[in-house]
Amino acid sequence: MKNVILSVGSEFPEFKKTAVVSIEKGKEFYELSSEELKNSGKWMVMFWWPKDFTFVCPTEIAEFNKHAQDFADRDAVLIGASTDSEFVHAAWRRDHEDLRGLQFPMLADTSKSLATELGILEANEKVAYRATYIVDPQGIVRWVSLYDLSVGRSVKEVLRVLDALQTDELCPCNWSKGEATLTA
Repeated sequence: MKNVILSVGSEFPEFKKTAVVSIEKGKEFYELSSEELKNSGKWMVMFWWPKDFTFVCPTEIAEFNKHAQDFADRDAVLIGASTDSEFVHAAWRRDHEDLRGLQFPMLADTSKSLATELGILEANEKVAYRATYIVDPQGIVRWVSLYDLSVGRSVKEVLRVLDALQTDELCPCNWSKGEATLTA
């Protein structure tokens, strides 16, 4: 299987998927769509992990959750996703102390249709790589990163890149929010 990863400048695919938004009985699930996200007028940060009930994944999910308000302060909707079902997501949230109070939806791509369109499925196990997409309010991919299954990513780097993209200016190497940008 050859992956063709959806990259910068592409329109993010349309989707309608079930997401886990709570562990409260009867309020666990929500149908989330790309149309709803586009209509919000906000940026979207969607990050993918390979499998629920694993070791590296909850460290990343918990770290994204620690920074959920940072994403909200930047007018960005944060969404976590994997190819596990919404029922597995809900069970994992109930089971894992660090995941009970998540402030963002856990998208279930059980059909693997969105992961396939994004080109992020690992060839052998057919699970998503650790991919992160930053999508602007018009639905255009502005940044993508892809990690091997065994390596966790840096949430601070995702925030740094989001800050840089939102300046709509030239940002030099290692630029951080509050520093001067470059002029053309």
